[in-house]
Amino acid sequence: MRALTTLLFCFVTFSLAHAENGLASYYGYGKTAGNGEMTCAHRTRPFGSVLTVSYRGRSIQCRVNDRGPFIRGRIVDLSVPAARALGMMSAGVVRVSLQ
Repeated sequence: MRALTTLLFCFVTFSLAHAENGLASYYGYGKTAGNGEMTCAHRTRPFGSVLTVSYRGRSIQCRVNDRGPFIRGRIVDLSVPAARALGMMSAGVVRVSLQ
């Protein structure tokens, strides 16, 4: 029973610790993945991990393939296809939530 309790506690801790809210921007056109894949840059998440990014009722999943953003206050940089899917291209910088 103790192992089950420990496992459940670790799962809840992991889920809550990785939720983030903050500003997102998008990559320039020259830094796309080449195949239209929805990718993003994050400072600390492991390469290859998949993030759920939400903005104004829309949610997408994108794969971390780069480090950044390096501008204070921003938590993620999205590829152009990901920014289009979220509907943030005209705004440039928007407040999102990550999971």
